[in-house]
Amino acid sequence: MMPTERTRVLVVDDSAFARKVLREILASSADLDVVGFARDGLEALEKIAELRPDVVTLDLVMPNLDGLGVLRALGAGQGPRFVVASVSNAESALVIEALQMGAVDFVHKPTALATERLYELGGELIAKVIAAGQARVRPSAVAAATRLAHAAAGTVRLVVVGTSTGGPQALTRLLTALPADMPCAVAVALHIPAGYTDALARRLNDSSAVEVFEASQGATLRPGSVAIARGGLHMRVRREGNDLITHIGASPTSSPFCPSVDVLFESAVTAVGSAVLGVVLTGMGTDGVEGARAISRAGGRTLTESEASCVVYGMPRAVKEAGLSAGDARIEDMAAAIVTRL
Repeated sequence: MMPTERTRVLVVDDSAFARKVLREILASSADLDVVGFARDGLEALEKIAELRPDVVTLDLVMPNLDGLGVLRALGAGQGPRFVVASVSNAESALVIEALQMGAVDFVHKPTALATERLYELGGELIAKVIAAGQARVRPSAVAAATRLAHAAAGTVRLVVVGTSTGGPQALTRLLTALPADMPCAVAVALHIPAGYTDALARRLNDSSAVEVFEASQGATLRPGSVAIARGGLHMRVRREGNDLITHIGASPTSSPFCPSVDVLFESAVTAVGSAVLGVVLTGMGTDGVEGARAISRAGGRTLTESEASCVVYGMPRAVKEAGLSAGDARIEDMAAAIVTRL
């Protein structure tokens, strides 16, 4: 998209009041052009075909056809990019499913339809819609599990993964492709608010050969297990005797992201030294660069997702441009790239 072009946005919400406020919020940005509205999923499909918007803000719970129905009808990677509007934590499983199906991001709408509460999300909504307009959307196919014959303990004891925008879909592709006989543990930091990681971990555990769980204080990381940092809290890995244990906490509060990829990666180096493999997937910003630097200094390696498959080529680009990437791979090939380095 050329810098002078405005991102065309379709607002989909069954509340007339919410549609009005969302339009006012989005119209306040010189970078956005609200081209239309839809009251339910069926009307949304008609308006998408008619208006061809770049981005759709999508309510999930609607009559006739809900937001997930819209995503299923279009298929991930087809047409506009979607930013989901979630009303409550009770919808966390729906939000995670939407993100796995290809929605780029989400915002959390207040449950009470008070004008001032809806306007509170204005800055976040505008930023995420603009970012979605620049994002690449990938199909949501799930890779087949990688075969790992004669798995044995090797030089890598821990794989640490960091991701942000587009992360739930990327993690779905990666973790569902890992083999059941994975010889080391995996720890994941995903930029996501509190209340959503448990639903993500449960869905991934149901569809993966490896065990996937939301990290809790003192959990043991075993070979073939994947711990996902709890949204809104940092996760560190510590070595206690011969075990790798997760430690959860809010410190450092100065970090711009929580959970932080840098915090996870740096803790992994402290725990296992060079026996760590870093993996940086799709996401905005530079979180992960300092962690990858720590891994490199310790004698470990970091892989990055290639630009060709990233929804947002920010975090992997930053690591690669810093000279800290030992190789890159498309997300559909990342599981195999990891396994070959174990």
